[in-house]
Amino acid sequence: MNARVFRDSYGVPHLQAGDPLALVYLQGVNVAHDRAWQLELERRRCLGTSAAFLGVEAVGWDVFARQARLADTAQKCFESLDGETREWVSAYVDGVNHALAGAARRAPEFAETGLTPQQWEPWAPLGIWLTVHILFAGFPSKLWRTHVASILGDEALELFSSEGPHGSGSNGWLIPGTHTASGRPIVAGDPHRYIENPGVYQQVRLTCPEYDVFGLAVPGVPGLAHFGHTGKVAWAITNAMSDYQDLYAEQLRRTATRVEALGPDGWKPAAAHTEVVEVAGGDPVELEVIETDRGPVISGPSNAQPFSLRYPPRVTGKLGFEVMARLLRATTVADVDAAFEDWVEPVNVVLAADTEGGLLHRTAGVVPRRARDNMLRVVPAWEPGHEWDGWHAMPRAEVDGPAVMANARELAAELGVEFAAPYRADRIRELLNARADWTADDMPTIHRDTYLGSAGSVLDLLTGLDDLSSQAVALRNELLAWDRHMDATSTTASSYAAVRKALVSRLTDHFTMLENAEVADIFTPWMDPLAHVSYALENLLATDLIPEINVGWLAREALEEVAANSPRPPWGETHQLAPLHALRGPVFASSEQPFDLGLSGDHHCVLSTSSLPGLTDVSIRASAARYAWDLADRSASRWIVPLGASGVLGDPHHHDQLPLWLKGSLAPVDDPGVLEDGSYERTVDGFGTVRIEEADPERDLDLIHAWVTAERAVFWGMQSLSRDEIAEIYRFLDSVPTHHVYVVRLDGAPAALLQTYDPRADPVGAAYDVEAGDLGVHLLIAPGEARPGFTGSLIEVLLAFVFEELGNPRIVVDPDARNTPAITRFQRSGFTLGPEAKIIHPDGTTKTAQLAFLQRT
Repeated sequence: MNARVFRDSYGVPHLQAGDPLALVYLQGVNVAHDRAWQLELERRRCLGTSAAFLGVEAVGWDVFARQARLADTAQKCFESLDGETREWVSAYVDGVNHALAGAARRAPEFAETGLTPQQWEPWAPLGIWLTVHILFAGFPSKLWRTHVASILGDEALELFSSEGPHGSGSNGWLIPGTHTASGRPIVAGDPHRYIENPGVYQQVRLTCPEYDVFGLAVPGVPGLAHFGHTGKVAWAITNAMSDYQDLYAEQLRRTATRVEALGPDGWKPAAAHTEVVEVAGGDPVELEVIETDRGPVISGPSNAQPFSLRYPPRVTGKLGFEVMARLLRATTVADVDAAFEDWVEPVNVVLAADTEGGLLHRTAGVVPRRARDNMLRVVPAWEPGHEWDGWHAMPRAEVDGPAVMANARELAAELGVEFAAPYRADRIRELLNARADWTADDMPTIHRDTYLGSAGSVLDLLTGLDDLSSQAVALRNELLAWDRHMDATSTTASSYAAVRKALVSRLTDHFTMLENAEVADIFTPWMDPLAHVSYALENLLATDLIPEINVGWLAREALEEVAANSPRPPWGETHQLAPLHALRGPVFASSEQPFDLGLSGDHHCVLSTSSLPGLTDVSIRASAARYAWDLADRSASRWIVPLGASGVLGDPHHHDQLPLWLKGSLAPVDDPGVLEDGSYERTVDGFGTVRIEEADPERDLDLIHAWVTAERAVFWGMQSLSRDEIAEIYRFLDSVPTHHVYVVRLDGAPAALLQTYDPRADPVGAAYDVEAGDLGVHLLIAPGEARPGFTGSLIEVLLAFVFEELGNPRIVVDPDARNTPAITRFQRSGFTLGPEAKIIHPDGTTKTAQLAFLQRT
């Protein structure tokens, strides 16, 4: 199978290669091309070095990343992988390293920040995975509950229980064949995350002789961990809302030689060292990194109580990456089930179905057994009874009718404390059970459902109000007659949101004593009373723990305020999508015409578009992707992402899916697309038009054979090979993503053979210290009469192709040390000679090469 990149009409990459290692290498190359800025940003966040180019705003995260030992944990988890998985992950990293430096030239953020891509470590994908998910279990909520209890007493520990989307949320559903038109299952849903620019998911198809899978990849991570369809089995996940991270209050003391921490068995040594966070436009920040027997200390202000974070990958040295490659090979539900047995973090609910009738509904991950107090608050490290005692068995359920996962307190109830409210799950279940002839094309009717089940708590409160103005009575009547759909065009939905916002604001005024908690900057969002009142509104309206607050009076004030400022604009006019970008970069390039980003939905709708009631209607959290996997006809499957396949502003596929996403529509998966055009053309005055196009080993074999066996190609070492042997060599080169062969034409006539390669995947790479982005080049000029200036002019175009089109920062050539004319020609073109090196080819033959290098600069 040839190594190829196809692009469908939305620029989604369809990758194919001859084996899994070649394919995952190509996935690394491709993601670097499409998401260079995103990749390097997330890797730097794992290392805790993002403030060096983002400035002071990133210091809080960098300090946390270093104190929490994210990079060190990722490295330990990589080292514990089995050899096959390490090789697979390393091949992906090799692909990223080969392409990243060149791809960075396309992404404007690198120039804006002065950031230069670095060579990735083999464990970088594990670091990115850990960085993206370290806050998923919501351990900062324990800081909030501990803070609340310290001021309002232990009885208020769960007063602000929100059963709401503090950190993340998702919808997923499995429709068995009993409820579909085809009689085969459908797996569908949409993960809810912060909407980032570029997006957190990348659509991709991965094809090799062993498997053919499409799904949603996390940029920087190989394979398809969360959502995929192999043709015979499909799977999807949602966050189980499990609690698997603990915070321990620590007592530390210093001796003359070390730091010690007090545990249940007395004082024990703690590991400690200092690090420095470099800050663009600011002074460096020195921090102490301490790790106790519980875990790394992630302290706040110097005068605050130090506390440590205990999390499973740090304890076990496992992150679950073995699962990634196994899922790609899965053909049955049993295969998916077995793969997820080794999942670690984050803890998920999994739905899967196969073409043979297999169905799966289970949780997957690692959750420690320990005291319930650990799950609620910061616990004292020095007191016994807070240790971890093994791991929970992962709950599973039989699939009897449509199965739904929406972060609610259902399958994973014993694994956590705070879950999403049941409204989304109940609404999806209601819709699914209403008919038995579902198709993949019907899934958007569920994805975009805007019914707000939680509206009743506020509307019921309004029912009993009296002594209202005529305007308030009219508004109340309008709200009570409302269908409770949060549609972008609805002014009543906007009025409801305004009343809720005014009520939240007034209720928050009664909790000013909870402001100004002393925590590290990164945890400040979790300590905001307004945010907690917003999400816990239903609980606060129903609780008897705050009898001194007259919620009816607050509701009357809120209603009167909104009535006095009516009429309201449509909901979508204020409920706007605002994708997050590390540099606050725009969605639309300066040359583009922006369009309206108004949204339907709300955080308890199936179309979950979350804002922060009480503060703003703007939405930064919504469906990070939507999918519908059809097990009857995979070609009928559908998907969409909020922006597009490319992370490069101004690229045609940067946000070309956004209009469909805003409407709640899906794009076809089975769009085979066209082969990515690897050709390059340039006209040189007085020389002609040079065209570089990828060779076809079948179409161009006669040409290649004639050239490489010609007398002038003696140093290529192929003169004694038969036509069939040469065909085999060039078919192999065509099958691997690390090597490329081009025919160079001048004014349409064949003029040269150009071969490029990743030195890490070639014997040449063993002869020198390869730098990230190096590109090896072989050049064979076609036989014919010599023309003055011909070779020099041709080389100038080839250099432009490598440096400008491909973007590689450095070229390495390895002519035979006896080939003096070639070496002299390269020197005249600016190459610097390196050492002579003995190159050992896979067949055992050797040559002594004269290495030479040319930097783009």
